[in-house]
Amino acid sequence: MTAVTASSHPFDRAVRLETVDAGTVRGATDPDWANMVGPFGGITAAALLRAVESHPDRIGDPLALTVNFAAPITDGEFDICLRAARTNRSNQHWVLELRQGDEVKTTATALFGLHRDTWADDESHPPSVPAPEEVEPGAFVDAIVWAKRYDMRFTDGPVPLRAVEPSESSTTTLWVRDAQGRALDFAALACLSDVFFPRVFLRRGRFLPAGTITLTTYFHVDQSEIDAAGSDYLLASAHANRFSRGYFDQSAHLWSRAGRLLASTHQLVYFKD
Repeated sequence: MTAVTASSHPFDRAVRLETVDAGTVRGATDPDWANMVGPFGGITAAALLRAVESHPDRIGDPLALTVNFAAPITDGEFDICLRAARTNRSNQHWVLELRQGDEVKTTATALFGLHRDTWADDESHPPSVPAPEEVEPGAFVDAIVWAKRYDMRFTDGPVPLRAVEPSESSTTTLWVRDAQGRALDFAALACLSDVFFPRVFLRRGRFLPAGTITLTTYFHVDQSEIDAAGSDYLLASAHANRFSRGYFDQSAHLWSRAGRLLASTHQLVYFKD
């Protein structure tokens, strides 16, 4: 087996993969990314994206990633089986499964593509908020280990650390960056797309059993724009659209400090009340 990454940073450890064969890579969960049940969904998304990025047949940059969390991932090794379902002149479609033993725990599709110089415009604009240096670091619940990997500074809708009055708004906005100053890359951006706690916590004013079922991230940048972001803060904002019958959806955006839209995300979340 050949190692894909060799960094000792917690993120790189968690997405380190070894090649088993042409269609399989092997990784392992990392305790630094533990969530309430299993690993943080964002780090699973990052590992799946890294599996495609590291494949010798991959072309272009990530354009979209959809991850379906079919069952809890247990601590230990996992295999990611992947194949290029179709390669066109400008884009490439991948199908992935994350397995532990004989069980499929996560499925995913990834779209990669080549970028062209065309007309461009941003219709989405970041909210007006204080600079991150003017905002105090936010607190999280100690049991949610993965949150310690980030420097998070909430400007709106912080996590309710204790029971509070239900909020009329589900919006959370925060500045966020890697706590150890690791520079951004596509896998790290995929991870950050799931950085938001469940919107139902705000609306109900307390923690409830909840978990993401499916998460889609659209990448709006190329490698040069990723490199330009460096290790600086990103501005991230999320809101729900409807809560109904045990599910809610969430839409989110992540911008660079310069106001460039880096990624947009959508997910469906299960909850109990």
